[in-house]
Amino acid sequence: MLKHRVIPCVLLKDWQLTKSVGFEEFRTIGHPKVTSKIYNRRNVDELIVLDIDASNLEKSINYKTLSDIAQECFMPLTLGGGIRSLEDINKLLEIGADKVSLNTIALKKPDFIKEASVKYGSQCIVISIDVIKEEQCYKIYNKNLGVVHDLDLRLWMHTCERLGAGEILLTSVDHDGRECGYDVDLIALVAKEVNIPIIANGGAGNPLHAVDAIRAGADAIAAASIFHFTQYTPDNIKEVLQKANLPVRL
Repeated sequence: MLKHRVIPCVLLKDWQLTKSVGFEEFRTIGHPKVTSKIYNRRNVDELIVLDIDASNLEKSINYKTLSDIAQECFMPLTLGGGIRSLEDINKLLEIGADKVSLNTIALKKPDFIKEASVKYGSQCIVISIDVIKEEQCYKIYNKNLGVVHDLDLRLWMHTCERLGAGEILLTSVDHDGRECGYDVDLIALVAKEVNIPIIANGGAGNPLHAVDAIRAGADAIAAASIFHFTQYTPDNIKEVLQKANLPVRL
């Protein structure tokens, strides 16, 4: 049985690593290289870093800082934010990324998912899907595009899988940074629709929240606030998962 992963997911903004709350308020976590060293010591399974300046402000990807992070990482690393071409993916892989995360470019040009997966392999391509709940319905949300009303969430997930996505990074905007628990209904909905791994993101406040997310259908959990603004560590989460008979790497 595959082991469930515990993955910090952080944002690169103004040359610092940050964590958002509802995609609006940002809390500084720390210097990129120092924070990466801390994650190395804390037994995390992977690390996800998204360059939101490159994405939201349409700036060039901050390859220098991402390269510094990659040099300190001794775990698999996913980089994303601001990817607009295969050349961008190639540069990120060259500086040390193991996988890349696509969001806006995938929504604008779905066939780009296929281009990237054919060239670099599905295992390299993570599709980031941000979701909000609007009038009791789940809607795809993108910081640049707003609420994507004309794109059905189920259809989009099937499209991503069909075009070659290897994983889905599923973020609840409503739960993001609030430490209130993952949106287990959203996770269960997505898990029923696709056969590729789901990384649940947004809402972890204590280790039992990770248990809830895995039982709802997530293959891995991503988090940040819990690691920096509470007393809990990645090992605490893994210990609770193990006690719940959910396989993890200790």
